[in-house]
Amino acid sequence: MTTITFDTHKFIRRLESGGFTSEQAEAVTDAIKTLQDEQRPVTQEYLDFRLKTDLAELKFDLIKWVTGALIAQAALIAAMVKLL
Repeated sequence: MTTITFDTHKFIRRLESGGFTSEQAEAVTDAIKTLQDEQRPVTQEYLDFRLKTDLAELKFDLIKWVTGALIAQAALIAAMVKLL
């Protein structure tokens, strides 16, 4: 897992030089630092679970469409036989 270093003092100085007050700069820096600390890396288990879930949904949709097409085909053939 990679770690991103964040120089809070340099960031606060940059915000202050851009027109932020000291309190505003510290609040923004604290918010960004909190977000950075709360981030959780995506694990391979999570990606595998999502892939399996997505594949199951696609399989279900494919079965629905094929079943519908087979029923429509059977109805069409029955109508054509009835017309003969």
